[in-house]
Amino acid sequence: MSTELRPAGKGKKIALLLVLLAGIPGVVFLFRDSKSYYTQLPYLGEREANAPGDTSYFTVPPFHFIDEDGKPFTDQDVRGKVLIVDFFFTRCTSICPKMSVQMQQLQLQMDDPAFKDVLFLSHTVDPDHDTPTVLKAYATRLEADPKRWKFLTGNAADIYRQGNLGYLLSAGADSSNAEDFVHSPQFVLVDAQRHIRGMYDGTNTEAMRSLLTDVKALLHESRGRAAKKPGS
Repeated sequence: MSTELRPAGKGKKIALLLVLLAGIPGVVFLFRDSKSYYTQLPYLGEREANAPGDTSYFTVPPFHFIDEDGKPFTDQDVRGKVLIVDFFFTRCTSICPKMSVQMQQLQLQMDDPAFKDVLFLSHTVDPDHDTPTVLKAYATRLEADPKRWKFLTGNAADIYRQGNLGYLLSAGADSSNAEDFVHSPQFVLVDAQRHIRGMYDGTNTEAMRSLLTDVKALLHESRGRAAKKPGS
């Protein structure tokens, strides 16, 4: 039998080309998770240059609130987590229902072990009415996962100050009205080091797509940072 190699026929060439073309989307998908696919998210808030290449960025301050189960919930409960934060109230009939549904959809879209380090925090701006019992009922209607989506209440002044100065939603750092909260439609994205990395209109579906993309970027960034630690 002859072992001489012969040129492939026309039909074989077409079949090979189709196989190669079919494989291109898979290659693109693999490279989407490469370092070059994700863009560096900005750091919001004041910053201080300590030395060339060494900058300190604004960080969300510590907090102490009460969750929908009536239990204390503090910054220690979110250590090492990426946060998606908003402010609402259960009696709101304008932007809040839309925001809550958008948050619900984000929770569903991130119902995967890849997003285990993402937490959702919804703060009421009407704590006199929105007791833990009221928040619990609201969370139940939204089918919120209590391990991933917390509804928080507490002292009104503390909530407003955290929204204004902690999450930079309305009042500036030098405002004398830090305890007067202006209701905001913004969702705030916070990284695992408590830096604010983005704000998104919680009533806008396209903005929510951008938020989901940026969450993936932060998780990729966190994995890269962990891989660089000594002994990792």
